[in-house]
Amino acid sequence: MGTVFAIVLVFVGCCSNVVSLELLVREFPGCGNIVTFAQFLFIALEGFIFETKFGRKKPAIPIKNYVVMVTMFFTISVINNYALNFNIAMPLHMIFRSGSLIANMILGIIILKKRYSASKYLSIALVSAGIFICTIMSAKQVNVSSEGSDDQGFYAFMHWLIGIAMLTFALLMSARMGIFQETLYKQYGKHSKEALFYNHCLPLPGFLLLATDIYNHCIYFSQSTPVLVPVVGFTAPILWIYLLINVITQYVCIRGVFILTTECASLTVTLVVTLRKFLSLIFSIIYFQNPFTTWHWVGTAVVFLGTLLYTEVLSSVQAALRGPDAKRQKKAE
Repeated sequence: MGTVFAIVLVFVGCCSNVVSLELLVREFPGCGNIVTFAQFLFIALEGFIFETKFGRKKPAIPIKNYVVMVTMFFTISVINNYALNFNIAMPLHMIFRSGSLIANMILGIIILKKRYSASKYLSIALVSAGIFICTIMSAKQVNVSSEGSDDQGFYAFMHWLIGIAMLTFALLMSARMGIFQETLYKQYGKHSKEALFYNHCLPLPGFLLLATDIYNHCIYFSQSTPVLVPVVGFTAPILWIYLLINVITQYVCIRGVFILTTECASLTVTLVVTLRKFLSLIFSIIYFQNPFTTWHWVGTAVVFLGTLLYTEVLSSVQAALRGPDAKRQKKAE
């Protein structure tokens, strides 16, 4: 029952979160900072009350380790959201972040001296090819859509290129944080809820650097079209409602993934998250009518095929279809 509940949380929470984020970004493309701040504040308050018991519970992992992890986590979150200011379409944003397998493998080889099977290298090649196809096609769309002089077109392309560089840096930083977190868990044990709290609580002072931008967007949000909230019965600006939905769904998404990691094997978790990303991508393209060519579809299919190959889902399904006879034959061999 816990597994089914967690899967429902992941699909409902994460997919709804993508929709609410795109609604906000379409109205104000530069609202990434206020969105990130609201998410961090909500999760930090929830963790302070229910995880640390209003600060009475001491952390199992030393704070100095969390400071390092939080610095990376804060940087990743801000850069990923801020990249949307640089002509990065939401579908490309989601596809690019699906390339975490590449970054994990590269840093795993360099830092942890890991070695992988041929199927793992093939899967990474597929994911890389898929992201490359989608990136090139999006670059062409930036050039086509930019109107005016050649200088304006070049500026738009360079603006987009900065966004791609930001996403690449965030991808590698995320992989490095995963390796650091894995090392901490091996040393001190798994404390995912504690890590979730400190990852969102400790960075809050860092938002003082973004206070002006956050304040300006608070004013913009308050000036948005007021709408009547059906159940509660009061009127509120539409963008504040979108932000509230985004914050709640972000928490539901993260909570669902946390429950899933405690209930299922990592293979199942990866499969669920991969399918969730694909569903979010399809919904974003259809509902918001984002430009998506045949080559984008090819690139997307290759990305997710490579992800499934990496998790060995296809081999597991094939073995399951063969049934117990295949298992007995494998044992006999």
